[in-house]
Amino acid sequence: QVHLGESGGGLVQAGGSLRLSCVVSGRTFVMYTMGWFRQAPGKEREFVAVISWIDAGTYYTDSVRDRFTISRDNTKNTVYLQMNSLKPEDTAVYFCAANRLVAGATTPGAYEYWGQGTQVTVSS
Repeated sequence: QVHLGESGGGLVQAGGSLRLSCVVSGRTFVMYTMGWFRQAPGKEREFVAVISWIDAGTYYTDSVRDRFTISRDNTKNTVYLQMNSLKPEDTAVYFCAANRLVAGATTPGAYEYWGQGTQVTVSS
């Protein structure tokens, strides 16, 4: 069984920064592609960023490119999302997810395991 646990969310003013962390249980973390998704009230869950297990390649949705950075530390079984220049429209619950089959996946259905989410609120 794989367990994912997010932390680092909170309330921040527009223009501020937050760093989300997601710790993954299990000994095969290095083989998981890790993704970050978010879901705002009344909206569908949307892709934010992904980091592949194969070559640590990254990909971002257009709205966060150049502001967010996804990274991973395989020695700590942890994936991070550094969020800078935050905007009110970034307000959402942020989820990390893991999958072993589709490197670089950007759709929620491709992910096998999910965390419980952490709330990010950006005030204007």
